[in-house]
Amino acid sequence: MPSDPESFLGKLMDQFRAVAQTETTIGKEFVVGDYTLIPVSKVSLGLGAGGGQHTGDKSPREGVGGGGGVTVDPVAFIAIKGGEISVLRIKKAGALEAVLEHIPEIQELVAKKAKPSADAEAEQEAPEPE
Repeated sequence: MPSDPESFLGKLMDQFRAVAQTETTIGKEFVVGDYTLIPVSKVSLGLGAGGGQHTGDKSPREGVGGGGGVTVDPVAFIAIKGGEISVLRIKKAGALEAVLEHIPEIQELVAKKAKPSADAEAEQEAPEPE
């Protein structure tokens, strides 16, 4: 294992580069019915490393450490049918979009909760049969 931070970081980066190959961002095509689909992903890398040495004692000591992470997020499919090519984006909903998407369900729930009160009020207002 390399003992200096630069070579350690280089070796670590080489390993991450192997993960982030073209095959990761542009996936293997597959067929669904009349369509040929090719997945497209976004690859993000995070990397950090450091090292140090201590020379005050009889025997000098040094150390190196590092780490990182990789995320692969699907972002689209390239769809091919006949001679036509289109891009189908995969959109992740944000918080506001998620709330807006559920408004019909929320409205229905509120209406159901309010309905028993409205029925009770109508009964109170209705004249008693004679």
